[in-house]
Amino acid sequence: MSAEKRSQLMGRIRSKDTGPERIVAAMLRVHRFKFEQHARDLPGRPDFVFRSRHLVILVDGDFWHGWRFPAWQHKLAPFWREKIAANRARDLRNIRRLRRSGWIVVRVWEHQLRRSVPAVRERLLDALRASAPGRARTARPC
Repeated sequence: MSAEKRSQLMGRIRSKDTGPERIVAAMLRVHRFKFEQHARDLPGRPDFVFRSRHLVILVDGDFWHGWRFPAWQHKLAPFWREKIAANRARDLRNIRRLRRSGWIVVRVWEHQLRRSVPAVRERLLDALRASAPGRARTARPC
């Protein structure tokens, strides 16, 4: 594939309003949660922000954010291996910065939505209920 053709294809890949993000947004709206999307003032511009609950939801694509990256990185050209490794390092840095600032971070992977939207919905609802304003906040893993 030529560099020009690859550039055209890559240019069509969205970074906002992706299919997985739309699924999560729809399930949150059904339950009437109010949220911000892609808040510029927070590290990594989280996909969904619930300021009063101090909770963010990150919706990550398996390829771009390197789900199980060590298992398949050897199949990639050096450029892509470095690109995804840098994405993973940036994600980790942003998650740490958010947590240090007191945010609860919930990470949803693309494959989790493909496997079971109801399971993801329950996980998000549990996190949102537990972080309701006025409740004591405890750190939880991604």
